[in-house]
Amino acid sequence: MSETSNRILLLGLGNDILTDDAVGLNVVREVRQRLGGAPGLDIQETMEMGLTLLDFIVGYRALVLVDSIQTGTASPGHLHEIDAASLKLLPTNTPHFLGIGETLALGRKLGLPMPEEVRVFAIEVGDPFTLGTSLTPALQEAFPNVVERVVAVLEEMLRALPTQL
Repeated sequence: MSETSNRILLLGLGNDILTDDAVGLNVVREVRQRLGGAPGLDIQETMEMGLTLLDFIVGYRALVLVDSIQTGTASPGHLHEIDAASLKLLPTNTPHFLGIGETLALGRKLGLPMPEEVRVFAIEVGDPFTLGTSLTPALQEAFPNVVERVVAVLEEMLRALPTQL
């Protein structure tokens, strides 16, 4: 995309073989089951991080990012909702969040068409580094509520899009 479109990107980050680090991917997969094909919405997932995220986010009007986070200030399963202005305040205990705010700023500085609206849904995890393919009980319990919140926000954002995409 060489200019900003009127589309929204839902981007899930994580790693399928690191138990709770996969929560962002799992949430996005569930949202895809519910909203996939909605006009104006693209849904992607990746294990990439840092500047490589530019390849995904350039050209979108809005970005909704879903990932795990380990702040140590909340119980596993807690949903942190972060807006663009707060991105630079994120702790760096997760490799996927390292540099997201800076990545967006760099894209803008380079004159790339960057999302005007950014929402981050970060799910608190206790241990994002243990090998395994299923979420821990705390995240399994929180999962439906996280999905519902992401769906609700996306539906609201989609309603606000111009009718011609």
